[in-house]
Amino acid sequence: MFPPARQLNGNRPQLEAMSRPSSAGAGGGGLGAGKAGGKHSGSGGAAAAVAASAAAAAAAAAAAAAAAAAAGVSSVSGTGSSAPASAVSLPPAPLPTQSSELTALFECPVCFDYVLPPILQCQAGHLVCNPCRQKLSCCPTCRGPLTPSIRNLAMEKVASTLPFPCKYSLAGCLLSLHHSEKPDHEEVCEFRPYTCPCPGATCKWHGSLEAVMPHLMHAHKSITTLQGEDIVFLATDINLPGAVDWVMMQSCFSHHFMLVLEKQEKYEGHQQFFAVVLLIGTRKQAENFAYRLELNGNRRRLTWEATPRSIHDGVAAAIMNSDCLVFDTSIAHLFADNGNLGINVTISMC
Repeated sequence: MFPPARQLNGNRPQLEAMSRPSSAGAGGGGLGAGKAGGKHSGSGGAAAAVAASAAAAAAAAAAAAAAAAAAGVSSVSGTGSSAPASAVSLPPAPLPTQSSELTALFECPVCFDYVLPPILQCQAGHLVCNPCRQKLSCCPTCRGPLTPSIRNLAMEKVASTLPFPCKYSLAGCLLSLHHSEKPDHEEVCEFRPYTCPCPGATCKWHGSLEAVMPHLMHAHKSITTLQGEDIVFLATDINLPGAVDWVMMQSCFSHHFMLVLEKQEKYEGHQQFFAVVLLIGTRKQAENFAYRLELNGNRRRLTWEATPRSIHDGVAAAIMNSDCLVFDTSIAHLFADNGNLGINVTISMC
């Protein structure tokens, strides 16, 4: 249970969400055709002679082409030059079925994710992905030793020619990427499951982005939700001992934001407060907003402005990187009133 939070001042009218139009360019091309015309005249006998001569020339050309093909040589008409067929031919691109059959060869027998470069094999040639390999003492396929490490350069070259599906393809992601791009995409994939954004590790829920708010409303009913882009987040009893979290939801611009104030003792005897705003949305959506936190009282003011983090990042990442409002207990007491600390929170669109 989180300490209660309540609103001190009235809300401003809620603004409508703004959308930015997206544009896509399209290109087109045309085909050009040339026409050739000829003119002939003469007697029937001359015409027959010309026809016979043309037939003989065509037969000779066909025979020459057949001989060139048998010898592996491709000739170019009108240039008198020839080049080996291997110098001008390109290997056919793999069909989708062939590509999926090849990527199946890279499936890890333990986690069924893909074995990506650098690719190591056991002494018998079996593959296992690097994360699983670090947890194993023997090959999961043949039970043979995994040491010494043997690099499979041939499979790495094959992997560099294949597109690998995103690990969240079963959740709806349709992208297939080069193995070097796959990890970065999966970090920000919109189909990646979301964990419960509440601080602490007590709630193990995870699900889709659309299911986050219903989860918070049913499983964390003690969290208060306020409407409007300008509210006051009141944290009560800030003198409670130990690590404490205060959480509130703010709804504006057709989005939901989570306000978190966390007290930690990072160093013995030195407690600090960390305040941050998270968007219940993706990282890309978070870039459209800005927030301001302000402590105000006793003729003093402390302000922090930043872009909200996505709940994909979480509170812990913001605190670890100090990407939040940070102050110690002595600062908190300057702005507190009878052990209660009010933080003005303003959300705006960029």
